[in-house]
Amino acid sequence: MQSVVFGIDVGTSSTKAVLATLDGTVVGSATREHEVSRPRQGHVEMDPAVWWDELRALAAELLQAHPDVAVQAVGVSGMGPCVALADAAGHPVRPAILYGVDTRATAEIEEWTTRLGGDDAVLQRGGSVLTTQAAGPKIAWVARHEPEAYARASRLFMPASFLAWNLTGAYVLDHQSASQCTPMYDIEAGDWYEPWAAQIAEGIELPRLGWAGDTAGTVTAEAAAATGLPEGVPVTIGTIDAWSEALSVDAHNPGDLMLMYGTTMFFVNTVETPVRSPSLWGTAGALPGTRSIAGGMATSGAVTNWLRSLYGSPDFSELLSEAVDSGAGARGLLMLPYFAGERTPIMDPSARGVIAGLTVSHTRGDLYRAALEATGLAVRHNIESIEAAGGDIRRVVAVGGGTRGDVWTQIVCDISGREQVIPRETIGASYGVAWLAANLVTTISAAEWNPPARVLTPRPENVEGYQELFGLYRELYEATAPIAHALAARQLAADDGPR
Repeated sequence: MQSVVFGIDVGTSSTKAVLATLDGTVVGSATREHEVSRPRQGHVEMDPAVWWDELRALAAELLQAHPDVAVQAVGVSGMGPCVALADAAGHPVRPAILYGVDTRATAEIEEWTTRLGGDDAVLQRGGSVLTTQAAGPKIAWVARHEPEAYARASRLFMPASFLAWNLTGAYVLDHQSASQCTPMYDIEAGDWYEPWAAQIAEGIELPRLGWAGDTAGTVTAEAAAATGLPEGVPVTIGTIDAWSEALSVDAHNPGDLMLMYGTTMFFVNTVETPVRSPSLWGTAGALPGTRSIAGGMATSGAVTNWLRSLYGSPDFSELLSEAVDSGAGARGLLMLPYFAGERTPIMDPSARGVIAGLTVSHTRGDLYRAALEATGLAVRHNIESIEAAGGDIRRVVAVGGGTRGDVWTQIVCDISGREQVIPRETIGASYGVAWLAANLVTTISAAEWNPPARVLTPRPENVEGYQELFGLYRELYEATAPIAHALAARQLAADDGPR
């Protein structure tokens, strides 16, 4: 029997699982696609039962396909920070509210910022100001708008901790995830801040805290029967997907920036000392003693997927080829990728997508190119904001599905002017928590687990043109923001109106 570890990650659009040997060789992988629910403008939810159902299905699929393996440990990961409120038995009382793409709690953000002494007080205590990314205001939203559901709630889960609970019966959360439950976590003390947590999450028993690579518990007999995973093997506490992705590509050392290409785009810069910025997120890292300054876009792959659906869902390779033919600058098109508001660095849930420069001569390849370039422009904006806040970026490592084929990553290189290291495996977060799981039974560094494969460098012939385009990009947001905000208000009013 071959010794392996099982890693699983619940993402926005799919759940991915991997079997890997104890030295990082991928034995098999599988995916289950799913969709989020958008019941109202700005609301993005998912039934937590989907997370457990997909773990069971993926574990069964991989173990049936590889009957000669012996699972030694399990790693769990998931999108976040999410708010999945449940009763004492772990049964969800309502759908989980997702991370910063869910913008419902704007009133609660304003209210609690005032009640807790203003942005600076919250920033100093928690490392971040209250934004749509913060879990705290979303808990307050449920208490205010759905008091019957809240009355039944006594526990707070995120995807990784929900999987760990179902596998082991342990109610535990990692420090990184907790540090995004602003304002309930004290970033300096490294623990729940009870005075604020008791106010904003009244009646909720907060989970015990640990680190991502710690053992949550072992697979119970009930979970083994449900999944096919061996009873008694250890399960990691796990963490939020972006930090799992950083672990998967050895981008968790001071000076590293992990650049995650997915449905959304995420940035994690590991720093030696805490960095605070009102336009970014200062958090705990995934591993003991580490700190991060992080950012994230509300959309990236979500926009390209949207365009693809409008075109009748042709193969991505076809669209990428047309985008290459369009050339740098997309024949005079410029897009703002704020199709679901925007998180960092503008922190504007009412921002909206804009496509400027359209003529009847533009093609779908031009539009697709403009969408890829919009992501690159937003990446540059975030990188410059991280450095301006005191971040330390010496090495950029790319990960995620968008790294395949090099078209998207090369565009980001050219716009940002940064080299990107592409590792051997870009499977993502499931591979990162598989590494954590492997280290429950052996010792292997992340650099040995997943060494670099190649380095992409900026193309000088494109850098100058993109410098000008970046200036126009920044101007376009400022010029159109008032109109976007007015339209966002009309969209919300229309959503609340009669059907």
